[in-house]
Amino acid sequence: MGYLFAVTLLWAFSFSLIGVYLAGQVDAWFSVLMRVAMAALVFLPFLKFKHTAKPLAFKLMLIGAVQLGAMYGFYYHSFLYLTVPEVLLFTVMTPIYITLLNDALAKHFNPRFFIVALIAVAGAIAIRYEGINSDFVLGLLLVQGANLCFAAGQVAYKRVMHHSAVAQKTVFGWFFIGALCVAVVCYSVFGNSEKLPTTATQWGILIYLGAIASGVGYFVWNKGITQVNVGTLAVMNNMLIPAGIVVNVVIWNRDADLLRLSLGAGIIFAALLVNQYFNKQVN
Repeated sequence: MGYLFAVTLLWAFSFSLIGVYLAGQVDAWFSVLMRVAMAALVFLPFLKFKHTAKPLAFKLMLIGAVQLGAMYGFYYHSFLYLTVPEVLLFTVMTPIYITLLNDALAKHFNPRFFIVALIAVAGAIAIRYEGINSDFVLGLLLVQGANLCFAAGQVAYKRVMHHSAVAQKTVFGWFFIGALCVAVVCYSVFGNSEKLPTTATQWGILIYLGAIASGVGYFVWNKGITQVNVGTLAVMNNMLIPAGIVVNVVIWNRDADLLRLSLGAGIIFAALLVNQYFNKQVN
């Protein structure tokens, strides 16, 4: 679980960096392409092309295409219609998608994980709910598309790597290659070459988001996925919400209800404790 906490802190800055410096200023598809390309470069030196089974490579590429490539497409465009806190708020459904997808693949309903996910969702909703703008429906749908892609990728990666004994760093490059395929096609078809980065700050943020937040972040996050159960994974997905809002408030001085933030974070932590209790009961 330590891996997931570490990446949560790392990713907490990403929401505001995108919302403040990139959204509406840099073409969203170019941002996706740059971020995925930089992440792929980080792991290409570790990739063992000849020693990776083709079925495993294909599965990882497909997971990367969905969890990262398609997810980023929805995610970056949502910032054009929603504020940073709204994007964070609308990610509350990710834990539900994770538990439902996992149960669907396992062909059974696990009420224990579903209860934990519902508690986590309640905590996230308690943090911030207020009036929304006229772009609510489109923004909400975009975020839900991102949530579904992110959830599906996590569940699939956990299952695929559970049956593999290879060192994850030697095959994780395939994950980014799959995402890169999606990013290249989407930028070629939908990208706007007139909205490229124009400042050193924008380029620097794209490099940071690609090499560190995506490259290192996704590897550590997905490695952490393989070491926890689905209930813990569902809760940790919503820990990004209070962390992201805290960063947004402290650094960029955005308005937020600190009482609600504290209350929501407390509920999410309670969900984590409930999950730990359930685990002890089972064991």
